[in-house]
Parts: sequence; C-alpha cells; structure tokens
Amino acid sequence: MGQVVNKTVLSNGVTILTKQMPYVRSVSMGVWVNVGARDESPEENGLSHFIEHMIFKGTRKRTAYQIAKEFDAIGGQTNAFTAMENTCYHARVLESHMDTMVDILTDIFLNSVFEATEIERERPVILQEIGMVEDNPEEYIHVLSGKNYWGDNALGRSILGSPENVLRFDATAVRDFFHRCYQPERIIIAAAGKLQHQAFVDRIAPAFENIQPGNGFPQRSTPSGSRHVDVCHRKLEQVHICLSAPGLATTDPDRFAFSLMNSILGGNMSSRLFQEIREKRGLAYAVYSYLISYEDTGMFGVYAGVEPSRAVEVTSLIGETVRHLTSSPVSPSELRDAKEFTKGNMLLASESTDNQMVRLAQGEINFKRYIPLREAVDHIETVTAEDIQMLAGRLFGNDQLVLTVLGPLSDDAQFKNVIRLS
Repeated sequence: MGQVVNKTVLSNGVTILTKQMPYVRSVSMGVWVNVGARDESPEENGLSHFIEHMIFKGTRKRTAYQIAKEFDAIGGQTNAFTAMENTCYHARVLESHMDTMVDILTDIFLNSVFEATEIERERPVILQEIGMVEDNPEEYIHVLSGKNYWGDNALGRSILGSPENVLRFDATAVRDFFHRCYQPERIIIAAAGKLQHQAFVDRIAPAFENIQPGNGFPQRSTPSGSRHVDVCHRKLEQVHICLSAPGLATTDPDRFAFSLMNSILGGNMSSRLFQEIREKRGLAYAVYSYLISYEDTGMFGVYAGVEPSRAVEVTSLIGETVRHLTSSPVSPSELRDAKEFTKGNMLLASESTDNQMVRLAQGEINFKRYIPLREAVDHIETVTAEDIQMLAGRLFGNDQLVLTVLGPLSDDAQFKNVIRLS
C-alpha cells in the first residue's frame, strides 16, 4: 500500500501515470482512451472495436507480422479490449524490455495506417467474432439483456457492432473516427511495475505531446429505465435467464455497499442465489449475479442457465431472493464474510502489475485521482447491514425489472406473473 504513484499531464492534456512496484520484475503498460461503443452513432456502432483490431495491423514502419514477432521475441504479453466507455491497448514485459514495449505500443497507437487491404482481411475475422457470441447462448443472453434493459440508447448496442455495419466500414470511416475521437485529453498512459516515473515520462512524452487537440466530443446520453419481459425462442437444451435491475454509477457513494450486496446475492459460491438454486435444489449449474457501472448509470443483473421445465420456478426463486434483501437486513456473519471476500480479492489483485495498471487508469478516468487501497478498504469496513437494505429498497423496490429469456420457450405471460411485472 506504500507504493509510489506519480502523475504527469502533458501540455496537450495526455495524462501519464505510473506506480512503482520495486519488488516485481515486470512492467505493465496500457494506453487508454476514454472512448468506447457508447460514443458511437448507430451507423458507427462497432467502429471502436474495429479500430482495436486494426491497431495491430501495421504502422508506417512495422507490418502486422513484425509487431507480433517483436513482442514474441521479448516474451511480451500484449492485448487490447473495447468497452462501452473506454478502449485500452496494453502489454506486460520484463523490466529489461520496457523500452521495446514502449516503442511498439507508441508506434501502433500513433502511427497505424489502417490500410484498406488489411481492413478487408480483418473484416471476416470480426464477423466470425460476432458469430461466436451468437453461437454461445450464455454470452448472447447478455447481449440481448443489455439491448432490452438500455433500449435504443448506445449502451444497448453490442460493442462488436452489427454484421451490416462491419461489412460497410472502410478505411475512411476507421480513420475519421480514430482522429475525431482519440483526442489527447481523453488519452491516459498508465504503467505499473519496476520503473521510474520520470524516466518513463521522458521516454514516452515526446511522441504523445504532438497529438493535436480535437474539436469537441459527442455528449453521452443517459438512458431511462423500463420494465418488461422478452422471451427469445431458440432451440437449445437449456433456458438462459437474465434478470436486470437498476444499478449505480461508477462514482456513486453507495458503490461499496453495492459491491457487498452483489457478493451476498450471487457473487460467490456461498452466496444466497448459488446456495439456494444450485446447492440446495440442484436447479442450475451456473447461477450468479453481476454489476455493470458507467459514469452516469448502472445495472444489477442475475444470470441462470436451467432445464426448460424449471425456468419459471428458478425465475421465481431469483425474484424472491432479490426482494428479500429489501425486507430484512443481512446477518452479521453474511456481512462480515462479504467484506472479507471483497477485501481479499482487492488485496490479492494488487500483487499483479496488470491489475495495478488498470486501477491507475480507471481511478483517473472516473475520479481524476488514484484511489489508494487503504481508502477503499476503509469504505468497505464502514458499510452496515442497514446500508445494504436501504440500497436494495432503492434499486429493487420499484419493480423496474427487465427479464430476458433465451431458449425453447415462447410464452412470456407466466414470467410476467412470476416477477410481478404485469
């Protein structure tokens, strides 16, 4: 917890963050952009993810093969991901290879050429990725539930985009979106591990301080809530269920209670949902709850995969378990165990340079500062059973629920009655 965190902001707004971890041998680095699928118009949906793929497909001095070969030659691990609100290009190497990592990540981020021939090669790869999700019902149910819960808002669209959009994107569309949205004030470079801050800044600043400021950024719109049931018929062995309820924004003061509530409901093997539905009744192999938080809104969700004839019963059990939190406080032992579980996960993750790099960037994006682990642990310790009960009442007490069902069923009336949406 006493590790050194430093921050430098370049003249154009690019932020550089480092955390020294002198006891490790590696360095993790991420180039983050506070831009994601949420910032796309319907016609642009999928462009952020398309760019994530294309970043690795060649620069003015490296081909796609050379990028891959140079990382492999130093034993480096590199990847990227696109989310609703940000995109990240990251790598981890031994500290002796940090300069090479910095050079490659800087090159691909600043000098990618987005050649038309490479776009044509990558297009079918992304279409296959979309197909893989649609072929996996446990993944696809989350795409459907997001669409049902967030509606026409950009948060309801798939990060991967639609096949129609992917088929239409060309080099001009990719370049225009990249240069319009990848603005310096939205770029954060985070690094954690065995490194010195000023040496890292001196190595990376000359290239990134030349990025020119943009001309504004599209405002993100906050979706309104809804409540309904959507049954999507598909010939499957199981029925996949997602119950969605209101959640919290990333910076909400009740976020620590929210995390503990999730652990108690369905966040681990001793949780209420897991014990009731899987262990006591044997109704599902997979059942869990999860949290999704954005800068201005959020969602709480529960997933279960069940035998078709038990789908209504399991949905009823989920509804009863969730609503029970609004009427009775959690027990002292449940609260204590949830706190230890949450703190343990946080502290174990802190030993990873990758996780520390992510915490640096997310703290800056969401709070404009680094959140020390000690501060987060202190907040967790102060949460009471009454806090969780009040939060449950705030989120679940108004029946603003959306139920998404995927499988060999077609009647939604019985589900409406079960979760009291009619």
